[in-house]
Amino acid sequence: MEYEKIKKIILQKLKENLPEHLSYHSVLHVKDVIDAVQKIAVSEGISGEDMVLLKTAALFHDTGFLYGAKDHEEKSCEIAQEYLPDYGYSDSQIQKINGMIMATKIPQSPNNHLEQIMADADLDYLGREDFFTIGDKLFEELTMFGIVNSERDWNLLQEKFLESHHFFTETAIKTRNQKKQENLDIIKSKLNS
Repeated sequence: MEYEKIKKIILQKLKENLPEHLSYHSVLHVKDVIDAVQKIAVSEGISGEDMVLLKTAALFHDTGFLYGAKDHEEKSCEIAQEYLPDYGYSDSQIQKINGMIMATKIPQSPNNHLEQIMADADLDYLGREDFFTIGDKLFEELTMFGIVNSERDWNLLQEKFLESHHFFTETAIKTRNQKKQENLDIIKSKLNS
């Protein structure tokens, strides 16, 4: 598997072709998820082939946005299937990667440990210090799509999302849950003031 080679190509493609109005679903987000997937995977005792598959899934998970937001996970899977055979990935490896990509679809329903890691990595920021900085980018994007129309709408959406969200891996539960709760408390206090 030639991960480094395909990574260069895909990141360049995203840099050049992702619509500029995607303030959240950007190259930065993809790099952030690759980073998070590695950290969680190491902590969960994953290495070797599975680590490469995880990083590849993280790399491809939002490539579908090149063709629009609707069903972008399915589209991301198609793109992975199109590219990966040329870079030494077998059919069974690509199937695993597609499972991980689909595990990022909201509401998340991962079916195995690797999919759980991928799901947690995609929403890692929910339990981090930079939650509001990253959230602002998503707010901007959702406003542009007409999904939210005010900061209050946004905070209500975030409140609902954070209350229904749960991490799957022991690592994310241990390292992200408390901060996620603090972030939720801040949103609630904004809504109540």
